Amino acid sequence: MSTGSLTTPDVDEQDSRVADTRDPSADDSGNESGSESAEVSSFTSTVPTRRVPARAPNGRFVGAGGQGDDEDDLPADRYLERELSWLQFNERVLQLAMDPAVPLLERTRFLAIFANNLDEYFMVRVAGLKRRIATGLAVRTAAGLEPRELIERVARLAHELMQQHAGVFQHDVRPALEDEGITVVRWGDLDEDDREPLHFFFADRVFPVLTPLAVDPAHPFPYISGLSLNLAVLLQNPKTGTEHFARVKVPPSLPRFILVEEDVDAEVERKRFVPLEDVIASHLDQLFPGMLVQEHFSFRVTRNEDLEVEEDDAENLLTALEKELTRRRFGPPIRLEVEEDIDPKVLDMLARELQISDREIYRLPTPLDLRGLFTIADVDRSDLEFPKFFPRTHPDFAPTESAKAIDLLTAVRQKDVLVQHPYNSFSTSVQAFIEQAAGDPKVLAIKQTLYRTSGDSPIIDALIDAAEAGKQVLAVVEIKARFDEVNNISWARKLEEAGVHVVYGVVGLKTHAKLCLVVRQESEGLVRYCHIGTGNYNPKTARVYEDFGLFTTDPQVGEDLSRLFNLLSGFAPRSKFKRLLVAPRSVRSGLIDLIDEEIDLHTSRRDDAPAGRIVIKANSIVDEALIDALYRASIAGVRVDIWVRGICALRPGVEGLSEHIRVRSILGRFLEHSRVFWFDHGGDPQVYIGSADMMHRNLDRRVEALVRITEPGHVDELADLIDLAFAETTSRWDLGSDGRWVRHHQSEAGEPLDDLQEKLIERHDKRRRKARRR
Repeated sequence: MSTGSLTTPDVDEQDSRVADTRDPSADDSGNESGSESAEVSSFTSTVPTRRVPARAPNGRFVGAGGQGDDEDDLPADRYLERELSWLQFNERVLQLAMDPAVPLLERTRFLAIFANNLDEYFMVRVAGLKRRIATGLAVRTAAGLEPRELIERVARLAHELMQQHAGVFQHDVRPALEDEGITVVRWGDLDEDDREPLHFFFADRVFPVLTPLAVDPAHPFPYISGLSLNLAVLLQNPKTGTEHFARVKVPPSLPRFILVEEDVDAEVERKRFVPLEDVIASHLDQLFPGMLVQEHFSFRVTRNEDLEVEEDDAENLLTALEKELTRRRFGPPIRLEVEEDIDPKVLDMLARELQISDREIYRLPTPLDLRGLFTIADVDRSDLEFPKFFPRTHPDFAPTESAKAIDLLTAVRQKDVLVQHPYNSFSTSVQAFIEQAAGDPKVLAIKQTLYRTSGDSPIIDALIDAAEAGKQVLAVVEIKARFDEVNNISWARKLEEAGVHVVYGVVGLKTHAKLCLVVRQESEGLVRYCHIGTGNYNPKTARVYEDFGLFTTDPQVGEDLSRLFNLLSGFAPRSKFKRLLVAPRSVRSGLIDLIDEEIDLHTSRRDDAPAGRIVIKANSIVDEALIDALYRASIAGVRVDIWVRGICALRPGVEGLSEHIRVRSILGRFLEHSRVFWFDHGGDPQVYIGSADMMHRNLDRRVEALVRITEPGHVDELADLIDLAFAETTSRWDLGSDGRWVRHHQSEAGEPLDDLQEKLIERHDKRRRKARRR
């Protein structure tokens, strides 16, 4: 692909090794219905946006994003339903678990990821929808569905997917694992020799942490914590014949599946796992001595675990968040999973006490909670996994003649460097950059945004070292990163205690931008070293999340970052930016301007000139204003290619509306997490990378940053990536105008299509070998 024209014809966030299939909203989640504070308004209104009206084919003008007097020119059914699109994303994850061409343990891992994704979806998206319906705040969706109609459709599709998920494990993956000597057995499948060590395990590790809770007039129905696996136990008093009910919580601190001790002298090594609840159930007589255990059934509850913090009313956001985290455990139930042959009387009682409707009850084969399959997926069997992969040091950061680590600041001073994780090592690029800056006596200041990172992160240690060395260190910490709040509070306090200036950004906005600024005293004056990325400063997820990061000493970028950090830590509402687009001020409007410019250049080009083209790579495409702008581009004849990992509310391939738009999704061993925005611009590509997805929360209620890529070699590198992703020989899912995703992973001859990520591994290896030969 040339940089002047993308001519090649013809996509989807836990700490799992195959994390590309994580919920696309998990990293960037937020309540879509929240209101903006006064601080948000001042942030967005101080600099006029550059939106210009777009010309429709009939010569009339429509408002920016199609939201204007001529909005009715576009069909009312032009959007797909975002909540159903998310479930389709998770269905694509399930299809990978069903694919016999995927290594067996990776299929097992995909089953666990599917379960984990769905838990987060219910805790956040379904819970939020149910809460808005209950409070009367829910409105008709952009796709035209009434709230109650939407929740009915979500429930129907979720029921189908959960049944299919259980069936894939029971009838496909589980037997395949057994053929390879990895077996999930039930207690009844074990002989007494197998059971003996499990008796000791129960007495030593399990019994001390169990708390059986009876239900009778003196003992009210207990609180069932969210995502906990439980046993409902029916008991009988042998003296009176009275029937009783009790609940036993399966300890989440113990492995979900317990490895049964094997004969180490056996010729063929076999692994057998028994569900933890089976071990507990077989010893219920020890929990209820003197009672007869009649029956037991497993069940699981999902609760609303979204956070609501009124920041304007909180003197200290940290304290307010800590209190809200305590309240989170008591959110209302939104899903009840039970084993399919549960006693109707027990189910009725659970539903009544939990106030769960029939629609919210999911009957499934045991074992429940297949997140535990992560344990089995981690079995050491390299023949059943993806080939081993080790990130390589970027050639510009690789030492050539000695074993001594290269001076990254010197390398960045010489030229801009664009890294792509996990193909390029995070530890020898981003991590080393911050560590070297922390230890450099000429570095005066380090400023860093932190959204998600690990508590034992070397990034945190480096910032602490820098502060203790007397450098000025600023950390803009987003403690409200969903499901990471507890960890973030912990290491935020650790930073404060070390003397780091910790701030929590702008009230009413999450700080999601991925930025690092290093200020160094050099002979000619102060030099600003910058890193702007698409992913978090997290060494663990950087091994599986695909992301870009730009290192540069460009003065414009340095000035932009200085202004943005001043805005985040102080009062700088009139800040202007040169090479950055910054949300909530200018990402949406800037991208719409670029779309409109592409339309103008396309319509005014010579007949023999190449057509205009727009390419967007993102996790989610939801924002209606941007979608409408892309529709206008298609109507004008501009080719639009969308590479999306998860949710897509844009409907491609509709005649007269989006016939020039293609939407593609790619899944694999790595999570496609980077955001790239390409505008052909008449042969002078305008290309941006950054942290923002095309969602309301990212564009309106977050601090996000996109940076323009100007180095021709980097533009060529991104062009090559786009060419590969949209090649007809690349395995992918394509979205049709009917809203259905169709998988293309085999040629007409039945041969497997190219795996994009395997191709990129090969490319980066060749690039590294070529650089070493120079």
